[in-house]
Amino acid sequence: MTIFASPSVADVGAWLEQLLAESTGKIGKGIVPVAGEPIGKPEAYGQDRLFAYVRLEGEASLDAAVAALEAAGHPVVRIEVGKPMQVGQVFYLWEFATAVAGSVIGINPFDQPDVEASKVETRKLTDAYNQTGSLPSEQPFATGDGLKLFADERNAKGLGSDVAGAIKAQLDRVGPGDYVALLAYVDRNPATIAALTRLRERIHDAKHVATCVGFGPHFLHSTGQTYKGGPNSGVFLQITADDAKDLPVPGEKYTFGVVKAAQARGDFDVLAERGRRALRVHLGPDVQAGLQRLTELVERAL
Repeated sequence: MTIFASPSVADVGAWLEQLLAESTGKIGKGIVPVAGEPIGKPEAYGQDRLFAYVRLEGEASLDAAVAALEAAGHPVVRIEVGKPMQVGQVFYLWEFATAVAGSVIGINPFDQPDVEASKVETRKLTDAYNQTGSLPSEQPFATGDGLKLFADERNAKGLGSDVAGAIKAQLDRVGPGDYVALLAYVDRNPATIAALTRLRERIHDAKHVATCVGFGPHFLHSTGQTYKGGPNSGVFLQITADDAKDLPVPGEKYTFGVVKAAQARGDFDVLAERGRRALRVHLGPDVQAGLQRLTELVERAL
């Protein structure tokens, strides 16, 4: 379900991501919410979308693009908001709708079993660090172009041994009805948002599938539930990098950077254990340069 919202209430999409993903994505079922994806031309979409347009009265910047989607036969739901203060009504509407959807789907919308699974794996890694002074060692299965690639044995076998080929093989796994999720454990700032938006646009336009972007570890408590517990229709590109600065966690031997690395690795382990199509790309110390190289490789692969 793809959410578009007028500029003044645009962040309602991020709120709906958490509500829908965490509430409905479990036991192999669920609604995959897509927020922040730029509106494309009607022909760029598959037949697996429902578009929800939260429109603030007086803001018509998205009207023409949404109308074009509807005219092309895509299902569109419009929700009119009179003024920004009435966004609370939108919250209540969607909370009620999500509970009803959970009943129809046949799941309990009030638990989050797969969020806890990721926490368990993370704690194992931080406990190991406290005991040994380092995280368990890992080896990339491919290096090149300033990037390192990691995957579990099952995923690595199907991706090859060179960086460009592995990224192409990962994207070749995407089929109709799938979605691609970019899970970025990097600073959330205008530059990284722009780089990841460009990346998702390239994938969306070429593959005609939904794209999601999550900044870690924040997304673990929202869309992370659906990624691991929902339908197995996601193709995942986890993005990590070296920390420019790090700080110790008070009372612990590890640092915040170690916690973040453990969260990324723990979440990846659960994705792999659930049979997800997952690849981790490590950018190194220069995040912007690494994102640029990754984008170039993705564009070449597409």
